[in-house]
Amino acid sequence: MARKCFYSFHYTPDNARASQVRNIGVIEGNRPAPDNDWEKVTKGGDDAIKKWIAEQMKGRTCCIVLVGSATANRKWINHEIIKAWDNGLGVVGIHIHGLRNLNGETSTQGNNPFDCIGFGNTGKKLSSIVKCYNPAGVTSQDKYAWISKHLANAVEEAVDIRGKH
Repeated sequence: MARKCFYSFHYTPDNARASQVRNIGVIEGNRPAPDNDWEKVTKGGDDAIKKWIAEQMKGRTCCIVLVGSATANRKWINHEIIKAWDNGLGVVGIHIHGLRNLNGETSTQGNNPFDCIGFGNTGKKLSSIVKCYNPAGVTSQDKYAWISKHLANAVEEAVDIRGKH
């Protein structure tokens, strides 16, 4: 049975890349927010955004952070990662810079977003526990094939890691 997952990603530059991953179908993802829905949510301010994120995470077992060139250390990405972890969800990162966007362009590899978040009071970063995968391959098709093959296992591993911490 497919796990229900929440996807976290930087919308503007990575929406097309994120859509490719979400459409793979090996896991069940949350419904994408249409642009006009997201605009309504953001007009409500930080509390409305936090409420929307909390609603989207309900019933999920894992948060998949799709890492583009500018994903790391974004306010709402950090919030989603922390919220997922605090709610007991598995958390995993997948670099998507090698996937082509609608213009056929790839981007540069971004930093690991888990390097930006502390792990409790341990002095460690969440990256010391949470995995962030850089799909193997040279072409966009190679990267997509890697994600298709390994995403479900990465989610299971993330849930297992969270269960141990």
